[in-house]
Formats: sequence, structure tokens, C-alpha cells
Amino acid sequence: MAQCVQSVQELIPDSFVPCVAALCSDEAERLTRRNHLSFAELLKPFSRLTSEVHMRDPNNQLHIIKNLKIAVSNIITQPPQPGAIRKLLNDVVSASQPAEGLVANVITAGDYDLNISATTPWFESYRETFLQSMPASDHEFLNHYLACMLVASSSEAEPVEQFSKLSQEQHRIQHNSDYSYPKWFIPNTLKYYVLLHDVSAGDEQRADSVYEEMKQKYGTQCCYLLKINSRTSNRASDEQIPDPWSQYLQKNSIQNQESYEDGPYAITANKNSDSNLFSLDGLDNEVKVDGLPNNFRTHSLQLDQSSDPSNSFDGPDHVKSSSSHETKKTNTGIIHGACLTLTDHDRIRQFIQEFTFRGLLPHIEKTIRQLNDQLISRKGLSRSLFSATKKWFSGSKVPEKSINELKNTSGLLYPPEAPELQIRKMADLCFLVQHYDLAYSCYHTAKKDFLNDQAMLYAAGALEMAAVSAFLQPGAPRPYPAHYMDTAIQTYRDICKNMVLAERCVLLSAEILKSQSKYSEAAALLIRLTSENTWKGMDSDLRSALLLEQAAHCFINMKSPMVRKYAFHMILAGHRFSKAGQKKHALRCYCQAMQVYKGKGWSLAEDHINFTIGRQSYTLRQLDNAVSAFRHILINESKQSAPQQGAFLREYLYVYKNVSQLSPDGPLPQLPLPYINSSATRLFFGHDRRPADGEKQAATHISLDQEYDSESSQQWRELEEQVVAVVNKGVIPSNFHPIQYCLNSYSDNSRFPLAVVEEPITVEVAFRNPLKVPLLLTDLSLLWKFQPKDFSGMDNEEVKELVTGEPKMIGTEVVSEFLINSEESKVARLKLFPHHIGELHILGVVYNLGTIQGSVTVDGIGALPGCHTGKYSSSMSVRGRQDLEIQGPRLNNTKEEKTSIKYGPDRRLDPIITEEMPLLEVFFIHFPTGLLCGEIRKAYVEFVNVSKCPLTGLKVVSKRPEFFTFGGNTAVLTPLSPSASENCSAYKTVVTESTSMCTALISSASSLDFGIGIGSQPEVIPVPLPDTVLLPGASVQLPMWLRGPDEEGVHEINFLFYYESVKKQPKIRHRILRHTAVICTSRSLNVRATVCRSNSLEDEEGRGGNMLVFVDVENINTSEAGVKEFHIVQVSSSSKHWKLQKSVNLSENKDAKLASREKGKFCFKAVRCKEKEAVTQSSEKYTFADIIFGNEQIVSSASPCADFFHRSLSSELKKSRAQPSVHKVKQSLEDAVRVIQKCSEVDLNIVILWKAYVVEDSKQLILEGQHHVILHTIGKEAFSYPQKQEPPEMELLKFVRPENTTVSSRPSVEQLSSLIKTSLHYPESFNHPFHQKSLCFVPVTLLLSNCSKADVDVIVDLRHKTTSPEALEIHGSFTWLGQTQYKLQLKSQEIHSLQLKACFVHTGVYNLGTPRVFAKLSDQVTVFETNQQNSMPALIIINNV
Repeated sequence: MAQCVQSVQELIPDSFVPCVAALCSDEAERLTRRNHLSFAELLKPFSRLTSEVHMRDPNNQLHIIKNLKIAVSNIITQPPQPGAIRKLLNDVVSASQPAEGLVANVITAGDYDLNISATTPWFESYRETFLQSMPASDHEFLNHYLACMLVASSSEAEPVEQFSKLSQEQHRIQHNSDYSYPKWFIPNTLKYYVLLHDVSAGDEQRADSVYEEMKQKYGTQCCYLLKINSRTSNRASDEQIPDPWSQYLQKNSIQNQESYEDGPYAITANKNSDSNLFSLDGLDNEVKVDGLPNNFRTHSLQLDQSSDPSNSFDGPDHVKSSSSHETKKTNTGIIHGACLTLTDHDRIRQFIQEFTFRGLLPHIEKTIRQLNDQLISRKGLSRSLFSATKKWFSGSKVPEKSINELKNTSGLLYPPEAPELQIRKMADLCFLVQHYDLAYSCYHTAKKDFLNDQAMLYAAGALEMAAVSAFLQPGAPRPYPAHYMDTAIQTYRDICKNMVLAERCVLLSAEILKSQSKYSEAAALLIRLTSENTWKGMDSDLRSALLLEQAAHCFINMKSPMVRKYAFHMILAGHRFSKAGQKKHALRCYCQAMQVYKGKGWSLAEDHINFTIGRQSYTLRQLDNAVSAFRHILINESKQSAPQQGAFLREYLYVYKNVSQLSPDGPLPQLPLPYINSSATRLFFGHDRRPADGEKQAATHISLDQEYDSESSQQWRELEEQVVAVVNKGVIPSNFHPIQYCLNSYSDNSRFPLAVVEEPITVEVAFRNPLKVPLLLTDLSLLWKFQPKDFSGMDNEEVKELVTGEPKMIGTEVVSEFLINSEESKVARLKLFPHHIGELHILGVVYNLGTIQGSVTVDGIGALPGCHTGKYSSSMSVRGRQDLEIQGPRLNNTKEEKTSIKYGPDRRLDPIITEEMPLLEVFFIHFPTGLLCGEIRKAYVEFVNVSKCPLTGLKVVSKRPEFFTFGGNTAVLTPLSPSASENCSAYKTVVTESTSMCTALISSASSLDFGIGIGSQPEVIPVPLPDTVLLPGASVQLPMWLRGPDEEGVHEINFLFYYESVKKQPKIRHRILRHTAVICTSRSLNVRATVCRSNSLEDEEGRGGNMLVFVDVENINTSEAGVKEFHIVQVSSSSKHWKLQKSVNLSENKDAKLASREKGKFCFKAVRCKEKEAVTQSSEKYTFADIIFGNEQIVSSASPCADFFHRSLSSELKKSRAQPSVHKVKQSLEDAVRVIQKCSEVDLNIVILWKAYVVEDSKQLILEGQHHVILHTIGKEAFSYPQKQEPPEMELLKFVRPENTTVSSRPSVEQLSSLIKTSLHYPESFNHPFHQKSLCFVPVTLLLSNCSKADVDVIVDLRHKTTSPEALEIHGSFTWLGQTQYKLQLKSQEIHSLQLKACFVHTGVYNLGTPRVFAKLSDQVTVFETNQQNSMPALIIINNV
């Protein structure tokens, strides 16, 4: 139980005090009424004695009584109605609330820190009022009247006669059988005569004389002259006299507040009150709320008498007829005792002392002696005689019944003079004067007698008081007999069905147990009385609520506090308070319990408590509390069912609506739903992408529909850096930041983003509905703050909360309806249109929150008036806002940041609006989605400037420049329109005569013509705009040739268009537009080529150094694209030093056709360019030679053929640079090795041009394309597309050998073998008559050609015998005659011939390629063998004739 102001040792004596009746004449009552008090009320503050009192017990021992208090009350002849008591108790509890600003106790139990009010004054008031208002009953005498004060006024005509009348009246009330109430202790009640004298108006001498007369008549012990009203009431305001009555009369005022009304709701009493002190919980003006029946005050209390909370409901008989206005005045702050001075207060105090000392205590002492004498005489009698006497005494007993039957009733009833009752009387008297030893023994004796007689009600009363007396005995000779109390409670409750007495037992026993720290037993006792279903109604609810609350306090006050039990019982108490109509107390209990359940994962319990707190707060008009409680239910991940959640949401909206109606002009409230994932907020600057229009397809650019991909965003960033570096002469400016059109949680948001005036800003807000019911947001828009920056330097801040109409600064888009289904995550895109430059701050979103109803129709009229009419019908909605607050990234750079938790700024919601910029839109016309590998297709690109500023400096950058070209300077800049060029070839062609079929047509071109010349960045390509400027609103169409990538599959090719404003802007230097083309390529041709030295040492021009080029073409298309066949229409070469001269194919077939999976081989002769053609090494001039297989020459040196060739060449170079470079190693090599390598290098590039015949939708199309083969090295095969690498697992072993590094410092065998070219000249067959001459001599010429630019020493060795067995088997043996070893020196590119002789002895086929040739550079030591003769056998046939 909670702490009490009084200890139990003070509480019990104060609850059981001697009762004194007061009977006043009308005149006397009038005197006291001048102070707005009745006579009994006048005495109330002074009814406790200030000093100890003494009396003698029956054994003549002196007994001291401390702090004695007496209760004086007006006689009421009707017992108080239960309804009136109920109402009084209810009012007492509702009037007593926790004090404002009361510091609660903080109790720490386990991991709970609970704020709990230490005291419960409402419970104490209830207990006090309950004990005082108990009606007197026959089985106990504690609240029967011991004495009666008869009060008359000195101003009456015949005061003494008046006393006689009053005395008779008292006698009549006590002894006449018409009056069963009130109850009197003993027949001869003490009468005490009080003469009231009004000092201010009465005659003092007359009063004295009347007093003398009274003393003579009634004796000095029983008379008193009380002088009051020393002060005239009109001087009342002069000096402030304390008002000790108000605290006693508060309860009275509450109780009277409605006493005289007709029904439960006529509460006009409070309407005029100045200080609405005791309004019922503020519920006086309560209406039906929320469909909750207002059932907590349904009973009508029409009291017959005024009531006094000091003891049973008493009051003067005539008050009943006094006007209700009179009673109500109590509530309006009347000053009590206005005519009394402090002297009068002392006189009243003195009067009480005199009455107690001279009258009451002697009377009690005498009564106790009499009763004791009777008892002793009774004990003296023998039992048998006594039982006979008892039967004789108890003539009026009920007829004999069986024990069982008796037990079921409340037992028998004793007549007033029964000896058992005399014991009880004596016990009660001793108890009232605090003589607990004697009281205990009497109660104990009486208890036995009552139990013997099965008088259960009497026995229970004796047990109850015996237990209390035992506890209160000084020195505690015996322990508190709790079992007595338990038996008493059970008897009252189960047998006597008297809940009021049972409740009294529980209240007393619980206090006693609590004082002994037996909290567990106290709690069990309190709870026992609350779970009863036997008593329904509001009194039971109030009682249960209070007892449950005290039980909860017991649990929390235990040595190890039981926190959850505390909370559970607080909830039960709150529930019962609510049923009893005590809304404030109910709310308090739920709030206290909430501390325990909060945040422990008991979500359903939390929801229940929050819902109840919300409802109770709403009923009490604590709207903010109600809103926050309902908010909690909605924002925690609720486990409730959908209908329940719907109910919660509707309740919340209803409460919220009422709150917002209270302050319609206040700031918009924060709404709890739907959830907003602030960090997922994305911003997009710019217009939405236009959809594809027929053949026109807009650039993909950036949009909110694209998923963020860190890899691709890094690629775009690199592309932008590349183009910015090119524009800024190879250096990226220090203040460069990539342009961000889309901001999200991955982008760098540390700087203020830049937006352009008149271009929309789209904010994507991520909503999530956590509930199982759909949410409807209406009139959804962004909330912002804008600070215009004027060039005059004046900053005026303009805050627009709600934008109406079309404001001149920022336009705001409003989404009329936005539906989020149950548990759905959904994004809303909201736009702002900036019309002014300045700083914009996006604060959050503002919307109406509602739910969806079923179709709302009334008699076919459609939606209800005032309902939202849209796609959905909203039941009820409230306007509110939610802020977007984004936490920046956690900082982790410095040591300080690593050790503490710091977050950087996230400024994506604070864009700076800058001045106008040009805006480019790009459209692709006839842009293919599928190509064959190497296929060339012509498309068109349209550039449109949709802004009001001219744009310039248009460039495009791509990682795949070999994929497209705008044509070089040779292209015509104003091409035909796309439709006109439909069936024309993408190439520039010239019709040729058929005679020139196998010889090459020569042309030349510089790589500068093909946009390759921009520094080191072939990826950055300027777009050839006419006049390099695109004016506002202008559009230009340019041709764009595309070539299918060489690898099959899906290719994503990124284009980044870069452009600037003609007028330089301080904040934005340039803008970009992105486009991602997706091309699917399918297989076409596979081309392989090799080049080798021609063995013929002289060509037509008589110069050495011809080469043969072998080209293998394979059709690897599997006709998935409907390709019938490929025609090779032309083979072209491009090189600075070599050119194709002619085709040496013997076939006369002009067209080389290849159907699926067919192969073809071509052989071409290549020669060196003439000196005038091959200009200096540094020149970028390339020589193109075309060998045509059709009747149309494709000019390979013009766009687009050369463009793609150059692009593939540069990308090839880039790849070789990207590989771990061999060049670095070469730098360290001696010149010799370089010279040797030069010999085997060749830079001949082959372009294969083809046409493919495709059948598509039963019409034949011709596709064209080209493949490139780049030949670097003699004898090494080159491919048109990169070969797949070997799986790298095998290679890992190579890296283990450390010698590998030294190996590369020597030239390879292949390089050395081509240092010297050898050639044998001899007849193919030789006839010799062997029968005439046995030896055959054949002359052979050996030509040696130096391929390098340096001097070479050569050794020719003829003595070599072929050791390889195969050679011996195939070819016969022969020998060289003459000099068999030569040493020569060959100058640069010199040709030398040696005349040799071969000698044969039989016929046969012989291989003459046996000479070994060793070579070394003249200034070197090492000798290398050339292996050329092994590769090509020189066969001779020797015939016999």
C-alpha cells in the first residue's frame, strides 16, 4: 500500500471515537448559521483534546487517554441511504487528485526506473469518509451515541423551558418505538445543556442569570454557557481570521452539490461557481463522446437529509427544506466563522474540554463500572444457571434452527439487554477510551459466546475488534491475530452478505499488515475483496479500483519489488476506475503502468494501454495526451489485426481533428503516418524524359526510374572528367565537381546542389504504410522555404507554408490523391518549379491523412456533403505535415571523427537556384537495336536546344569510340534527310570498270580528317555543329554511322554529350546529357590473316621486299538473323608503308560468296609504298589500296570506312598500351635487338568489306559491314576479333621462375630468322645421262638478302648433313662441291648471290635447302642461325636420259 499521512496507530483511534448527538433549538441554530455553520460543524475543528485525559478503570487503576477526539453530529432520524453514501465516496475520490508538481518517488527495481506517486490521498480520503459514514448497526456499539448536547439560545423567550422541550424531544427519539434511528449506547444517555450567547447582539446579564438557573436545575456538571459571535459581521473584512472549517466542509460541499437536483445530469450547481474547485473531473459539461455511453452517473440521488461526512449523514431536520441555493453557496468560497474572533475559537475549545472532562468521561467511567459489575456477577453464576438465565433473558430470540441453517443466515438476533451484548458494550467503551487490554479480553469473551450461539454477525464483529485491540495493546503482549480478521471477513462476506463490514475489515487489516511490512499478505487480502461478482454497480467498481491500486503499491513496496505485478494491478485498477466514472484516476493508473510495459516488446499490451490512455485523455479534454497516445499505437510496428488497426486509426483521426479545430490557425501538426524513409529521398533536376516518338528515340539521360549502380556512375564520372580535361587543355580544374542531376543516398551530398531556374525539381519521397489498412493522402505537396538572392544584395526571406495559386517565386505541384495500400512501400514524386534565383530549402511534405471507406452513397445521391469526392472516398482526414530530415554520412577521416560519432551534412534538400542555362535534347532516328558484328548502319542524331540560351562546345565522349562516327571532314555536312537515304549504301562508292578487278586502286588520307587527332583522347569527339552554336529553339540533324562491335552479345554503350553556355556562368560551367545505347550483335564473319615474305626477290619495279598476305574468311553466322549469304565485295589495305598490289587468287569467280559455315581463302601481293607515297615516319598520311571483287569501289579512305578503321586502330593501340608494357623492357635493350626486331615488323592493316543478304518479313535487305585485321609481325596470324584467352590457371606456375625476367632481353628466334632472307635459284628438273657419266653436276645460285637497316656478317655452311630421318627417307643424299663455307658482309638491305655446285650420283628428288646460314650484326659478337631454309624445301628432280 502507498504511504499514509497517519500511522495505523493514529488511524484506528481516530476512526473509532465517542459519538455525541446535538439537538438545537431553532434560535440556537440561527446564531450558528450567522457563521454559515451548523452547531455540529462549528465544533468540528476543535473536537480533538489538546491535553491528555485521565480516567479510572474498573480496577481503579489510572488510565491515560492521549489525543482523544469526539464526534459531535446533528441528530438524523433516518438512516443514510446507500446511494447517498456511494455518491459521497465517489465525490470524495474524484475531488482528491495528485497535487500539481508533486515530486514522485523514483523506484529502481531491476532494470526499471519508475516514477510512482508515494502517497495516495484519494484513498485516504475515501477510507476516512467510508469509516465515518458507516451507518450504526445493532451488533456493535462503536458509533452509537453516548451523550446528547441540548443547545438553546440566551435570546429565546424562555430558555429553560426550551431546554425541557429539547430534553423531551431527545427522550422521544431515543425511547419511542417509531424511531429505529439513530442508535443510542445505553438507555440513560448523558444530557448536556449548552446555552449559546451571541456576544454582539445578546444581553449578557440575562444570559448569566439563565445560566445560573440552569445550574440549579441540571447541576453544574451538565451545563455550559458558550459565548460566540463576538464580532459583527460587517467588520468581517477588516482583519483576516483563520478558517479552520473549510478542510472539514469540503467533502460536505461536494456531497451537497447535487443533493437537491432532480436527475443525474442537472449540474447547474457548478455553473456559477467562481473557483470550480470540486467539479467532477471537469466532466460536468460532458457530452456523449465517441459513442461511449455516459453511464458513470446514471443513478439519481435524491437525498432526504443534508449529510455530514464526519459521521453518518446527519444534519438539522429543517435543512431539507432550505433552498438549494443556500447549500450551493458552500461551493462558492464562503468565509466560515465570519462572526467569530480568536477568543471565540478559544471559548469553543474550552467548551469541548469542559464537556469531555466534566461530562463525557465521568459518564463513560461510570458506565464501564456498571457493565463490569454485571459481568463479574455473571461470571460468578454457575454455567447451568447462566444458560437458564440466558434462555429466560432471550425470550425474543428467533426459533431454534439447525446449525447448518443458522450458518447460512447471519445467525440469531439478541435483545438489547442480552448479557452477551453487555460484554460487547463494555468492550466497545473500553476500545473508545483506548483501554485496549480490557477491550481485548472482553471481545475475546464475547467472541466465544457468540460462536457458541452461532450468532455469526456478532461473532465476526467481536473477532474483528479483538484483532484490532490485540494489535493496539501497548507493549504488544501478543502477536496480531490475522486469522481472526480472515474469519471475520469471510463471515461478513459469505454468511452475512455484508460487504460494507467486510470492506472495513480489509481496510483495517491491510493497514496493520502493511505496518508490519507484510506486503504480500496485505496485497492478497486487498485483492480478495475485488474479484467479487456478487456486488455489481458503481460502488463496487470504485471500491475495487482503490483496493487494486493499493495492492499494486504493496507489490512495488516489497523487499524485492514485483514490478510486473504492480503494473498488472494498476491496469486492473484503471479499468475499474474507468467503470466507476473516475476518468482522471483511470488515466493516472494506466500511465503509471505504462512505465513498466513500455519498450519491452509487449506490443499488444502497449497498444491496449495507449488506446485506453488516448480515450480517457480525450474524455478529459487532454487532447495533446490523447493524440500522442494514439500516435504511439500507430507508429510502433503493430501486431493488431486489420480491423483493430482501422479502428485505432479512425479514433486517432477523430481526436486529431478535434485538436486541430481548437487552433485552426496554429502551425501544422506533425503526422505519424505514413512512415517516411528520409534517407531514401531522391532529387532530380530537370524535365522528364520524352517518350519515344515513332522512329525518334530520346536520349535516355538520367531519370528517377533508373536504379543506382555505383559502377556505372563511376564510368559516367570518368567520361565527364575526360571531356573536361580535354576542354581544359589536358588538366582537370581543381574546383571541378561532376554534375549531379539525380541525388540519392549514394551521391555526394556535402555541397549545395545547383538547380537551374525554370527547370523543375522533382523530389521522390519514399513512403511506407506500416498498417494493415490502406492510407489515403490527399492534396499532397512539398513544404519549402525560399530565400531569393537579388543582385541588389537585398536578402528578404520569404516563408511559404501553404502555397495557394501560382506564386511568382516557386510553383508547387499538388498531388490530389495518393493511395498507399496496407503494408506497402510506395514513392511519391513531387515537383517544384523555381521561377527565381536564390536559395531553396525543402522542409518536408504537407498532406491530408485519411483512410478509405467503402462506397459512400446516400439514397443514390452520391457522396455525402463535405466528403472528399475523388477516385477514393475518404472517411475523415486531417491536415498535417512531416519533415524530411536526412542524416548525413558518418565522418571517418580524422582521429577525432573515428573515436566519436559525427555526421557530415546532407544538403540534397537545399538546392541553389542559378541563372538560366542552355538545355540540350538529343533524339536518335533510325537507331538500330540489333546489328551483325562489324555491320555498318547509318542513323541520324537530332540536337535540339529547348532553352532560351544558345549552347556551344558540343562534344560527345564514349568509352567505345569505335562504335560510331559523325563522319570526317570528307563527309558532306548537310546530308539528305533520313527518309531519302533509306536504301542507299552507308559508304561512299564509285562505279569501276571490270578490267581493274584484281589490281588495287590507291588513295590516301590523314588520320586528322577522322577526329582522331584530339590529343591523347580519341574518346572525345567534337560534334560538327554548323557554326559550332545551337541557338535557342533550334534543332540540327547530323548523320551518325554505327558499326556493330566485333564481339557478339549485348553491348551497353554510354554516350556523354557535353555542352556549354555561350555566356559563361559563375556557378555552372557546363552541362551534360547521357545516353546509353543497348545494341545486340550477332555473329557474322571471322577473318584471319597472315603475312609472309615473298621468295621472289625482285618485283616489277626491281625492288626487293614483296610480301604475300593470306586472308581466311569464315562465315560463322548461324542464320539467326535471317542472313542467307555474305559476299566479300572488297579487300582494302591501309598502312603508312605497305599497300596491297593485286589479288593472286586464280579463281575467275568475281563475287566471293560464303553461305553459312563456309570458308574462303584469299591471297594478295603486298608491296612497299613508293618513297613519295610513304613520306616521313611522323606524317599521319595513310595509303589506302582497294582490291574490288564487284563492280563498285567503296572508297576506303573516306568516311565512314576510314573512320571506323582509324577508331579500331586507336582502340587497338590503347589496348596494347594497357597491357603490362613490353616497351619499357625494350628501352633498356641494345640497339642491335631493336634492329633485329624491326626486320620482322610490318604495319599492314587489312579491311574486309562485305555485304550480307538478309530475308526479313519476306523482303530482302542488304546489310553491309567491314572487318579489320591489324598485321604487326611477319608470319604471325592476326584475327579480326580478340581471341579468347587460355584459362589462366595453367599460367600461374610461370610466375614462380625468377629467370623469366632475363629471357626477354634476347630477341626471339622468329625475329632473328627473318634478319637474312635466302633464296635458291635452280632448275626444277635436270636431265643427266648417268650411263655415260656417273656424276651429275647442277649449278645453283644462292641469293642472300639483308632485311635490316644495319650491316650484317653472314656465314654460309654447306657441309651440313641432314640428320633428320624423315628428310633422309624422302629425299636422296647429295653433296655440294667446291667451297663449302663462305663468310660475307652484307650492307644495309644489300642482295648478294653465291654460285654453288651440287653433285648427284643417282636419279631422284632431292632437297637443296640444306645450307645453314648464320648471321650476326657486324658490331656484335653473338651469331644467330637463320632457319628459313627449313621452312621451305627446295626440291629438284634428277632424271636419267
